[in-house]
Amino acid sequence: MLEKQIGIDLGTVNVLVYVRGRGIVLHEPSVVAIRARDSKMVAVGHEAYDMLGRTPESIEVARPMRDGVIADFVVTEAMLRYFIKAIVGRFNPLFKPKVMISTPRGVTSVEERAVHDAAMQAGAGAAYLIPEPLAAAYGAGLPIGTPTGNMVVDMGGGTTEAAIVSMYDIVVWSSVRVGGNRLDESITSYIRKKYNLLIGDQTAEEIKIAIGSALPLEEERSMEVRGRDQVNGLPKTIRITSAEVTEAMSEPLQAIVSTVRATLEKAPPELAADIIDRGMVITGGGAQLRNISRLFTAETGVPAYVAENPMACVALGAGQALENYEIMRRSLPTVYS
Repeated sequence: MLEKQIGIDLGTVNVLVYVRGRGIVLHEPSVVAIRARDSKMVAVGHEAYDMLGRTPESIEVARPMRDGVIADFVVTEAMLRYFIKAIVGRFNPLFKPKVMISTPRGVTSVEERAVHDAAMQAGAGAAYLIPEPLAAAYGAGLPIGTPTGNMVVDMGGGTTEAAIVSMYDIVVWSSVRVGGNRLDESITSYIRKKYNLLIGDQTAEEIKIAIGSALPLEEERSMEVRGRDQVNGLPKTIRITSAEVTEAMSEPLQAIVSTVRATLEKAPPELAADIIDRGMVITGGGAQLRNISRLFTAETGVPAYVAENPMACVALGAGQALENYEIMRRSLPTVYS
C-alpha cells in the first residue's frame, strides 16, 4: 500500500495523529502563531503554545479550533498542511494520504464540510469524517461491532460527549460545550474573585494538572500561584489548595455529569442493562482529572473507569475506522468521499 492511512483527532486543545503501522506519531497543541503584518505562519504546535500570552503585537497566537469545530478555516488548513507534511514528507501527487478526521457528533453539515475541505486542501487524497464518540469507543477497545451497549464519555478541550454505541454506530448521545478549557476558565475566575489575582490560561491548566480533583482529596495538596494583583497591578504570589480548585471546577463538572445522565436516560432498556453490567469508559484529556471516574460513579450509579491512554483513543479509533472503512462506512457521513 503506497498511500499512507492517517487518523486525526482535530481537537480544540490538541491534535493527535495516528499512522497505520506506526501508531500515534504526533501529539501537538492546536495552536498557531501568525505574523500580523502578512498573516504568515511563524510557529505551530508546542513552539506556538510556548508563546501564548508572551508575544508582541506583531505576532498573534491563536487556537483555530473552538468547541471542537473550525473557528478559522485558513489557519486550520495551514495547521493541517503543516502536520500532514511533517508525517508524510514531500507529497507525491499519485499517492496522497487517506485521512479520517474526528468531529463532534452534534456539528452541522456546514461544519463537517469545513473540516473535510480543510483536509483536502491540506493535501489529503481522500478525507472521511467520524463522530468523536464513535472513534473514542473504537480506540478504547470497546466491542462496538457487537449488539451490546458500550458507553463512552469523551471529555475534550472544548466539548464533552457521552454516547452509547452498538453495531458500529451511535444509538443515543448527548453533548455539552464544556470541557478542559471551561475547567481552566473556572479556576481563573475563582482566583480572580477570591484573591484579586489575574492569571493566564497556561497557569490555570498547570494548577488543574498539579492539584485539581473532581472530588475532595483525602490528603489535601497545595501550590504557589504567581500572577498580577488586580488592585495595584504588581506581581503577586498566593498559595491555593486542592479543595479550592475542586470548588472552582464544581459548576462545569456538574454540567458534564448532567450530560452523562441525559444519555443514560435516553438509553433503550436492553442497552441500559448492558451498561450497568459493563460500566462506562472515559476518554479524552479530561479523563486524566483526578477522581473523575469516582464522581461519575457516585452521580449515576454506573461503574466508570478511565481508558488506557485516554488522550489517544479518538486518534486511534479514527485510524482503525479507516483501516476497516468498508465495515464502518454506513455509520459515517456519506456526503464525502
